[in-house]
Amino acid sequence: MVFTVTAVACMSLASPSSSASGPHLRLLASERSAAGRAIDPGLFEPGACVEYPPASGDRHQTVFLDAGHGGLDPGGVGETQSGQTIDEADETLPVELDTMRLLRAKGFTVVVSRTKAETVLRPRAADVSGGLFTVQGVHDDVAARDICADMAKADVLVGIYFDAGGSPYNAGAVTGYDSARSFSVQNLRLATLVQTDVLAAMNAQGWGIPNLGVVDDSQLGGPALSTAAADYGHLLLLGPADPGWFTTPSQMPGALIEPAFITDPLEGSLVDSPAGQQVIAGGLAEAIEQYFAPGSTRSTRRVSGSGGGPCCG
Repeated sequence: MVFTVTAVACMSLASPSSSASGPHLRLLASERSAAGRAIDPGLFEPGACVEYPPASGDRHQTVFLDAGHGGLDPGGVGETQSGQTIDEADETLPVELDTMRLLRAKGFTVVVSRTKAETVLRPRAADVSGGLFTVQGVHDDVAARDICADMAKADVLVGIYFDAGGSPYNAGAVTGYDSARSFSVQNLRLATLVQTDVLAAMNAQGWGIPNLGVVDDSQLGGPALSTAAADYGHLLLLGPADPGWFTTPSQMPGALIEPAFITDPLEGSLVDSPAGQQVIAGGLAEAIEQYFAPGSTRSTRRVSGSGGGPCCG
């Protein structure tokens, strides 16, 4: 669930789920220290904003992957078919790390926003109150992901989140892109590949995940956490600069996928399982590889400017 930085002032501390405490992430923890390079240890939390080199060959292309939420921000809260409560942040992380491993094997350099249950930016005094994120803290932690991608000179950015609905019958996959950026054509192409390939990978398993389509990022996000966020009209991860509100936008094509609703018990069970997480990661890796395929219409040129436009952090 992508919060638009307005109705909830603070995020509660994340609670552990089976994904966060099980053998899947314990294995990943041993990999974190093997080859990663911290982009800026002074700016980001330990284990956040880490670059990993290709594991085979070298395409000389860098992919930034964002595991949504984390640390003080658990994201949406869902439930499995067995009645177990799950937090979005615990489910996005293994998908990010699985995707990273697949892309490294394909010759990509991969930068990840986080490698464990943590915030990305080192919180400042104004970011936390009573052990909870303030509205400013939510804004700053999302903005830090763009800063990380820019510092790493990533060629593309992909956000990995899950949806949360008011009913257990809400279900489906959706991918967002920003149409206000100067590279909006590349944004749309990347988002379309991500939606198509991830949905195909999931439904090849017989899961029957509904296709909610590719949408402008102004149509995504939970209730905004401030009037300024509501007025902005974009997701911070994908959107343009806005003087006085957001000055560090991403400078590369990007897309954000919510492959499932964690509030749907069936979909929640799928994304809470290592097998389900690996299926989603496989679709993401396939989409990113297709985006960079020779002869594609993409452009990997990074830009120094950003488009204008109205939400959300």
